[in-house]
Amino acid sequence: MRLAFLGPPGAGKGTQARDLSREWGVPHLATGDMLREALAARTALGLEAKRFMDQGALVPDEVIIGLMRERLAKPDAAKGFIVDGFPRTIAQAEALARLLKDAGQALDAVIFFDVSEEELLRRLTGRRVCRQCQTTYHLVSAPPQKPGVCDRCGGELYQREDDRAETVRRRLEVFARQTAPLLDYYRQRNLLTTVAGEGPIDSIRQAIRRAAGTAR
Repeated sequence: MRLAFLGPPGAGKGTQARDLSREWGVPHLATGDMLREALAARTALGLEAKRFMDQGALVPDEVIIGLMRERLAKPDAAKGFIVDGFPRTIAQAEALARLLKDAGQALDAVIFFDVSEEELLRRLTGRRVCRQCQTTYHLVSAPPQKPGVCDRCGGELYQREDDRAETVRRRLEVFARQTAPLLDYYRQRNLLTTVAGEGPIDSIRQAIRRAAGTAR
């Protein structure tokens, strides 16, 4: 069971990956989590990543791939994994293929979460965060009891710059440009399956199970 989940920000990859990793007993590998763990542990790669992050620069492919190499070498990844949000470019896809080949492995499937821009905007722009305790809410799916006020501490809720509609649209445009060639790359290798990322969570999960060959 070696899967990669691809999709735009807000597509629901992380939620599905977390739940299915528990169901299937395989680790959920998210590059953001791996970066945070490496920074906290002050590993060589973590410190290298921090150098770029402190400058406001993107962490380069070789550092991300190095983190992935270290994570895939851990014993719990030997029986499978779900990679979430990686690779993002063809260069990363080729590097991942080399890493797996060196370990005598290969991806079983790449699952792309197809969600309309309208729905992504609804999901991403509805987020609100407490200025004081940083608790996160969503205007539709997880609203506060009192509009604009944190249930936990009474702090003011605000919308992050990253969650504003114009910023979200730019992020989605960048994702679409980067990912279109990647989808073709995996389609040509007969690895790509597209699932609808809208609708009930359980229905989406069952579609993923079918794509992974684990539907009951």
